[in-house]
Amino acid sequence: MGLLGQPLGYYDYLTFVALILLLAAVMALFLFLMGLPGRIAIKRNHPHAEAVKIMGWMGFLAIVPWVHAFIWAFHDGVTVDMRRGPDEERKAIRDEIKRLGGTIKPEYQDPLDTDETKQA
Repeated sequence: MGLLGQPLGYYDYLTFVALILLLAAVMALFLFLMGLPGRIAIKRNHPHAEAVKIMGWMGFLAIVPWVHAFIWAFHDGVTVDMRRGPDEERKAIRDEIKRLGGTIKPEYQDPLDTDETKQA
């Protein structure tokens, strides 16, 4: 086996390994950045964490939606839903963050639920 009429040597194989590792590192960085807005939103107990997560993954190729999702993840999310009262809204946010695998901030914890107080 040869390359351009020359036999492959130690440095040729080392180059191939380095290129494969570089490609793997670039792909890992790409995947990390795509999921970053969703992870930030979940960590901050954002009420729209699932939407931020989806927008981060789907909007990365167009860049602008990904930037919007990144900014949205840091937004306070003080949306008032008139269909639910404050207690029901807090419970809905708490359930959504639990479903997404995040930890619940103290302001969203239910004082009667001892399982959630152990998480914080």
